[in-house]
Amino acid sequence: MACVTVRTLRYYDREGLLSPSRRTEAGHRLYTDADLARLQQILALKFLGFSLDEIRHCLRVGPARLRDSLALQKAMLEERRAHIDRILQALCYAEAALQEKGEDWQSIVELIRMFQMSQDFTQKYYSEEQRQKIAAWGKNWTAEDQRIATQRWNAALAELRRLVAANEDPAGPAAQKLAREWNDLVQGFTHGDKGIEQGLGKMYNDIANMPEDQRPFSMPFDGAGGELISQALRIYRERQAHS
Repeated sequence: MACVTVRTLRYYDREGLLSPSRRTEAGHRLYTDADLARLQQILALKFLGFSLDEIRHCLRVGPARLRDSLALQKAMLEERRAHIDRILQALCYAEAALQEKGEDWQSIVELIRMFQMSQDFTQKYYSEEQRQKIAAWGKNWTAEDQRIATQRWNAALAELRRLVAANEDPAGPAAQKLAREWNDLVQGFTHGDKGIEQGLGKMYNDIANMPEDQRPFSMPFDGAGGELISQALRIYRERQAHS
């Protein structure tokens, strides 16, 4: 009736989770409807990820405390899911790196390490709700998506370095073309969420003001580059708002 084996029932009996109400003279276990209800509780808690000790405790404390235990287990599972989502994102980065760098495992390990550090670091700048949004957006992010994004960012950063070297005007056509591409790339990450965009900006601003040996990852541009792209983006967005 509960779709478990005799071996499982014997195991639960030995562990003190479910002892039969009676036994026959030959020693066979006899279970009542109440025993079946208890078994269903055990199976439900096991499915939810509780250990045998935790199940034993839940059965002992009863329904009121069980709700607290379920809430705690739910929180633990959500944290585990968020951790798995971060690992999946790191794997996407690694797949993209393999396509670009080949079997350069040292670079890939360093990439994953930096990614994990940056994930921990970002908790300071995004709320729990915002981190959940970012994780949800990343679920369908593929290695090909990452490869394309990496190419676009590399091209944008190379263009920024060229504009700085040429002392280009932030309001000029070249800088404004870069600002449009930069804005599109940022929007691809933030999905237009102003809070996430503000957190992203504050994070990079704080990193830029840190000593280099304390940064969770290297800045992709220097101070002059940061100043130029900040001005170019401000001008671009002002023009977009009035167009």
